[in-house]
Amino acid sequence: MIEAALIEDVIPRTHVVKRAAHIGAEIRNIKLSGDLPEQTIAAMNGLLLEHKVIFFRDQGHLDDVEQERFALRFGRLVPPPLGAVEGTVSILEIDTPRGGVRADNWHIDWSCCDAYPKISVLRGVVIPSLGGDTVWSNTAAAYLDMPAPLQRLADQLWALHSSAYDFAVTVRPSEVDKKKYEEFNRNRFETEHPVVRVHPETGERTLVLGSYVTRFVDIPKYDGQKLFDVFESHVIAPENTVRWNWKQGDVAIWDNRATMHRGVNDYGDQARIVRRAAIHGELPVSVDGRRSIARVKVIKQPPVNVV
Repeated sequence: MIEAALIEDVIPRTHVVKRAAHIGAEIRNIKLSGDLPEQTIAAMNGLLLEHKVIFFRDQGHLDDVEQERFALRFGRLVPPPLGAVEGTVSILEIDTPRGGVRADNWHIDWSCCDAYPKISVLRGVVIPSLGGDTVWSNTAAAYLDMPAPLQRLADQLWALHSSAYDFAVTVRPSEVDKKKYEEFNRNRFETEHPVVRVHPETGERTLVLGSYVTRFVDIPKYDGQKLFDVFESHVIAPENTVRWNWKQGDVAIWDNRATMHRGVNDYGDQARIVRRAAIHGELPVSVDGRRSIARVKVIKQPPVNVV
């Protein structure tokens, strides 16, 4: 992990404005691009590990290609299973005017996959005149908030994450998109993850929950739902969250290994378009050193590099 003093040499602390006590910071006076110096990218990654989600205003110069070039600086890009925006290999469009996915439940991006993305880079393209915020939670802080007996219980538990659950609940596809969603649900991902993973860069223990969870392994459904509600109540506690009011051209980058997030579905029929690039992640590792296990992995799309 990059040292704080080295970060400040590149991005002064006066340019870093915390948005909440436990999560979130706005980084000012930086123009994002794929050509930023390596030291700046390293400093951004250090701030990301510290604050879990970082925000940038006034990045309207970015288009899909340049967003992709910038995201590539953080690692290998992951092609979205439902197809990328034309002219890109990794940009997923979310919430189209035609009526598509509104990710209005708490989730970790693609936690139904085994090595789910480690970082997401989201750009505001069309922003409604009111509503449409996004809320993130610090799952490391949520774990620390739990009493020690609950922490010990969570450390031992595993959960099955399935793509079929999330899409069945949240997708309201148009006729144009319906075939895509039907195909995706026929070729779903299912993975067993530890409820608590050890962050590979910070060593923190973070909760791995969200809407992709269908059940806990070896726990009856009724008991599992009660446990899920208890654990998730710490994730969504307001003191562990930050809320971002989007403007056109904003960019949010979050550590998908240490956060959960949800879009706020309060903008009615207004258009809202955001576009996301995802960075290939590592297999989660449990407190006792075991790795996540893919149970169903019909679609196999390896991460790719772009130039």
